[in-house]
Amino acid sequence: MQFLVFALTYPLIWIMSRLPMRILYIKSDVIFFLIYHVFGYRKKVVLENLKLAFPEKSEEEYNVISKKFFKHFTDLIMESVKAFSISEKQILKRYKYKNPELVNKYAKEGKNIALVGAHQANWEWSFNMPLILDIDVYGAYTKLNNKYFEKTIRESRERFGVKGYKTSETVKGMQKNFSDKKQGAYILLSDQSPQPHKTFYWRKFFNIKVPVHTGAEMLSKKFDLVVINYVARKVKRGYYEIEFQLIKENPKEFENYKVTDIYTDLTEANIKQQPEFYLWSHKRFKHRDKVPKEFQ
Repeated sequence: MQFLVFALTYPLIWIMSRLPMRILYIKSDVIFFLIYHVFGYRKKVVLENLKLAFPEKSEEEYNVISKKFFKHFTDLIMESVKAFSISEKQILKRYKYKNPELVNKYAKEGKNIALVGAHQANWEWSFNMPLILDIDVYGAYTKLNNKYFEKTIRESRERFGVKGYKTSETVKGMQKNFSDKKQGAYILLSDQSPQPHKTFYWRKFFNIKVPVHTGAEMLSKKFDLVVINYVARKVKRGYYEIEFQLIKENPKEFENYKVTDIYTDLTEANIKQQPEFYLWSHKRFKHRDKVPKEFQ
């Protein structure tokens, strides 16, 4: 059954990925109309998140941000499809890095690096990092149930040199690299909500206590990684600029959760600059009523 689903759908995805971006954006407009105006996909979730994050805004502002988010969201779907066949020349034109020298400085010093980031603007196209960074780049990904799609998507994301790890195998892979003395930069998206029973730390995000991922901080201290945040900002439709922001050269010097605090504060500040391009369709504040006593 897995192969049948793959055989029926992947050829269509591949054909779509070969279409020019202007055609894909026409399709995006159609999808936007359907999910926003016809089906109302996750509109309540997005509006609730916006009201929790920005209590000072008006109903009109919530609706404007929500609509812009969904227009961007459907663009992102098409851009993810395009990722299967986008050329090196095209992705470097559309996904530019403002200050890669920050990362390359530490790469030349022989440092290993944690590249922490959030689901802001377009994070999918960050698989072109090896084209501009002077270091091997590794990315963790969530295992898909369909093994054929997993293999295909992994191969697609590795086209420009990213080496993929299943999330569950990240620590093992990093440990092997260190044992083999292989230098690397590790992409770690850290803004989604962990399960409360797996959480070590709760803190405010947009003034609401939520559980936060501390895995990036744990790994940076364990393997002595330079911690650098990267944020993608949308310049215009189909074009992005990525900025690297240093968090800490020597994370072991910080008390526990300080790296996580700085990352979370940076993420919040970056979202406020372009709130319509953050992934509001996931329930970021769903555990706000489950704060343990020690964190209240």
